[in-house]
Amino acid sequence: MSITPLDYAVFLGYFVFVISIALWVSRKPKDHERTSEDFFLAGRALPWWIIGTSLIASNISAEQMIGMTGSAFAGGLAVVSYEWMAAVTLIIVAKWMLPVFLKMKIYSMPQYLEERFDMRVSMGLAVFWLLVYVFVNLTSVSYLGALTLKNIIGPDFTALTGLEFKLIYGIVGLFLVSFIYTLTGGLTAVAWTDVIQVSVLFIGGLAVTYFGLNAMSDGGGVAAGFANLWNQAPEHFHTVMPWDHIHYPWIGVFIGGMWAANLSYWGCNQYITQRALAGKNLKEAQHGLVFAAFLKVIVPIVVLLPGIVAYALYSDSISQSDQAYSILISKLVPAGFTGLIVAAIVAAIISSLNSMVNSTATIFTMDIFRKINPHASERLLVLIGRITSVVVVCIAIPIAPFLGNLDQAFQYIQEYTGMVSPGIVVIFFFGLFWKRATSASALWMAILTIPVSAALKFIPIYLIPDTILGRFLDPFLNRMGVAMLILFVVGYFISIMTEHTVHEEYDKMEESVSYKTSTIFKVCSILIMGVLTALYLTFF
Repeated sequence: MSITPLDYAVFLGYFVFVISIALWVSRKPKDHERTSEDFFLAGRALPWWIIGTSLIASNISAEQMIGMTGSAFAGGLAVVSYEWMAAVTLIIVAKWMLPVFLKMKIYSMPQYLEERFDMRVSMGLAVFWLLVYVFVNLTSVSYLGALTLKNIIGPDFTALTGLEFKLIYGIVGLFLVSFIYTLTGGLTAVAWTDVIQVSVLFIGGLAVTYFGLNAMSDGGGVAAGFANLWNQAPEHFHTVMPWDHIHYPWIGVFIGGMWAANLSYWGCNQYITQRALAGKNLKEAQHGLVFAAFLKVIVPIVVLLPGIVAYALYSDSISQSDQAYSILISKLVPAGFTGLIVAAIVAAIISSLNSMVNSTATIFTMDIFRKINPHASERLLVLIGRITSVVVVCIAIPIAPFLGNLDQAFQYIQEYTGMVSPGIVVIFFFGLFWKRATSASALWMAILTIPVSAALKFIPIYLIPDTILGRFLDPFLNRMGVAMLILFVVGYFISIMTEHTVHEEYDKMEESVSYKTSTIFKVCSILIMGVLTALYLTFF
């Protein structure tokens, strides 16, 4: 369908409003010098509802709105485990990991590793994270966003200007809008505007779901549309898949690599945990994470059902899975709503780009630059953070268009971040829950995580193809689980064979940590677990 002037007005009006809010919340008194804590952690003053919404806004981006919808188009509801298992993971992180992080008042995940182990471990994983954020996350999110913009507004752009809408236009445009307030306000601007972004995201996403289900019933309503969808595509409504399923093997999902992916992402990932580190206190941060867990339960309505609807309606005309969402919009969404939907998608993309860029700058500034220049002033640290933000974007922009040959970018992101996730999870769990864990063991786990993951990837292809073990190792979630187990064993034996370095300050801090949670947290956690159990039994 053609984009109407009303769509453009809604789209542009939305971003003028968001940017204005961002600049307003970022303002400081004239005599106030912005500190690194202000820029990177919003002055450690975020309430629970902002933490929760900001977590979801940072998480739901093009890789979910476009990539996960594409995976639902291709494989059905099984991809939902990334959302529902994440809800369980958020509760675990809030209960057992967050108390330590907030007690230490850290800026970043590498800082925790330095204080628990040593600088070698911290620097090694800081470099890992920087590489993953720049070459996997920033590139894939900007590419998927630009692809969607091209599919939705490309024809109108060409009709208006006579030029082809190239992906690079969308990539550069997304980063430019992101920069307007990220470089000015830091995490404060990002987190507060995330509340607006999530609201628009859910409104726009629900609108697509509504129009899609209504089309399934020829205007008979959402309930009838869902019933028709279930009858027409029953194979797309299973959450539990065979043990050797290429993307969602049940072993990998429930007892294997899915835990590595989620614990690494929600508990050890800078651009996610940074929101919790910025909380007013532990109680606010924990309530924010359980609120995010609740939102993760309902996110599939927004990001998965449209993919299954696209499969039922347009499977014959969609050649690439990641085109499903944009084609659904172009065919079903009426004039006026398209601008809102595009605003929701772009809002999700920009929110994630903001988070990734800010967190990349945090790691480089606080964990690398500050080690080189320990006497740097607060003004210099903020300046270096802003310069880093510009540099990483300039690196990501020319790389992003090369992802165009991928059919399911979401799976690409999960697999290649999964090369590092097993080692990260084992290192953090050794550090948090086993006092005997040594710096040498953490260093070797960091060194080995990519080689072990790579070896497990290529063994089924070249050494044991067409065997039970080869079939088991073929799905990357199974490989991640095996890699995590191997690294756990390696870390254990290295720890008991090497000398344990006593960190007196860390040990004293750890002894004073309280793992008590509020009644609200306990009740909400039980309710979320009960709902998830019912959902898995329903869609088994």
